[in-house]
Amino acid sequence: MKSYKNKINRIRTFALALIFIGIVIMYVGIYFRNQPIVMVIFMLLGVIAIIGSTGVYAWIGLLSMKTVPVQCPNCERHTKMLGRVDICMHCNEPLTMDPSLEGKAFNEEYNKKKTQH
Repeated sequence: MKSYKNKINRIRTFALALIFIGIVIMYVGIYFRNQPIVMVIFMLLGVIAIIGSTGVYAWIGLLSMKTVPVQCPNCERHTKMLGRVDICMHCNEPLTMDPSLEGKAFNEEYNKKKTQH
């Protein structure tokens, strides 16, 4: 079964990965010191990845300010929740704010908007 993680933490992990990917790309550019054009291309790609990470961090920071803080019934700690269903950041307890989903098995599909025909 797939391991679920809190949405905010997943986005933060992606942003952190972008930083490391950018640094690795720039290090690869060092191996092309004899070819300045190729080295500059790798350096620019690395900087773009790091700037992209900064954008993702800014976006998730703004999004995090709009989230609803809830108290987890399992660990009694406060966590931020995105969407109708989410996972506690601390104990991975499924959380929902929709009374119609109480007692149902956790499924991230509940967060997707259904198209109406």
